[in-house]
Amino acid sequence: MSEVTALPLPRVVSDLPLSVGVEEEFLLVDASTGELVPLAAEVLGGARSGLDLQTEITLYQVESATRVCRSMAEVREELLSARRALAALAGVHDARIVATGTPVLGGVYPPPLTDSDRYRTIAAEYGSLIDGLTICGCHVHVGIPDEETGVLISNHLRQWLPVLLAISANSPFANGRDTGYASWRYLSWSPWPSAGAPPWFESPEDYHRATGVLRSAGAALDPAMVYWDVRLSERHPTVELRVCDVAATVDEAVLLAALVRAIAATASAGVPAQRVPDLAVRTALWRSARDGLDGAGIEPLSGRLVPAQDMVRALVDWTRPALREAGDEDLVVDGIDRLLVDGTGAVRQRRAFRRRGSLADVVEMLVAQT
Repeated sequence: MSEVTALPLPRVVSDLPLSVGVEEEFLLVDASTGELVPLAAEVLGGARSGLDLQTEITLYQVESATRVCRSMAEVREELLSARRALAALAGVHDARIVATGTPVLGGVYPPPLTDSDRYRTIAAEYGSLIDGLTICGCHVHVGIPDEETGVLISNHLRQWLPVLLAISANSPFANGRDTGYASWRYLSWSPWPSAGAPPWFESPEDYHRATGVLRSAGAALDPAMVYWDVRLSERHPTVELRVCDVAATVDEAVLLAALVRAIAATASAGVPAQRVPDLAVRTALWRSARDGLDGAGIEPLSGRLVPAQDMVRALVDWTRPALREAGDEDLVVDGIDRLLVDGTGAVRQRRAFRRRGSLADVVEMLVAQT
């Protein structure tokens, strides 16, 4: 094991905090058994206006999205409101929402799909790949002035993807067993031809050429199926980070949003991104999916094994000027300290299981956390 190589820091970050938004996906489970229930349409049928609550590809899932926010206090309030609303709506149908990347207890395969022509087309085109789509992530959007800035931020986020995945790891169990991974969601998502870390891009034109290759080959039917861990949003002037498991708690989702915004702000200040080879990023992501924060991480440029917790501290140190300017330094430092003491979502799930060897206890803990 060795220390993480120091990275150059910016002198000036930005004049104003960048805008940020967060999307969260949740599973629906039976209130008594903890089994998946295909009730998304019924649950969302009672949704009131004012909150952005949506269906996902399977009827086992629901999704929320915040409004455009400027502070982490706003993000937190939006996430709390959405989780409370979804919990109440699910309760009407004797269901619960759970924030976990994969179903602890299994469902039907292939999963029941939301009634949509697009989803039926995806199922027809990609076959059994849809069996692995009962998974839940946390997506963080950061506002950008133009695509050139978005590509710059994508290149910066790329080197930190393994660290962000390790922090968010929250899916050790799937379909009734321990997978041996901290984030099985990430591995479940990997077979899709447009998934994984994005390439390094020289320009927006380079980015669009790459997405064009995916679409021409049929690896993506449309821009929304470019499933890279970082992508430029087609619907919003944002860069979207997609590597994370859904956060176990609201506070952990806010922590992720603050870190992603700080990386983006640092990138916008003109700090050169490290051009990490594709194989190095892929390997580091696999290691993070396996170990979370409990084992070793891979320093992407050198390929050296280092304690995963050292990689997290390196990220905090590198983004500290941006965190300080946004007023998020204490929030992030405290949040990371809590994770290192209490463990990630994956660690807490396994801890709940060990008490009695009961997966039902894991689901009960997840419901309480969510």
